[in-house]
Amino acid sequence: MKPGMNSLWRGAALLLGVVLSFPAFAEIEEARDLMEAGRFEEAREALWPAARSGNAEAEELIGVMYALGLGVERDEVRAMEWYMRAAMKGHPGAQSGVGWYYEVGIGLPAPDLVRAYLWYVLSAIGGDPDAAISLEEVVKKMSAEQIEHAQVLIDDYRVWLYPFR
Repeated sequence: MKPGMNSLWRGAALLLGVVLSFPAFAEIEEARDLMEAGRFEEAREALWPAARSGNAEAEELIGVMYALGLGVERDEVRAMEWYMRAAMKGHPGAQSGVGWYYEVGIGLPAPDLVRAYLWYVLSAIGGDPDAAISLEEVVKKMSAEQIEHAQVLIDDYRVWLYPFR
């Protein structure tokens, strides 16, 4: 391979990735517009292909729809499932949502403060500005042992979700 070809291939692959993701981007932006207009059933239809293809942004928005009952029957269990799908892909807003569900225990058998702390920290690492406030509140309810256990879990997740942070 000629010198510089490796970077050329990387550039071409990046461009191809942008082009291939454009339809999902357009679907998500269309869905946001529909949500702002209160047309939630249509928004869900617009999000569905991207969400089923694993797009974290679309998954998080469907989670919001189930959490708030927007265009679908309110379903906290399904909301948590959609948030979790997006959270595992590194979506900071979904990670914060998962943290809240663990903190209050809605859609779960019981609250789990260790996992709430874990997801709030991951969300903060990902850049969610509200995660730090949520973290402050959950810490007030936790023992030192719970925080220590959460730190172990954070170390496990951080290298996988945020290998360069």
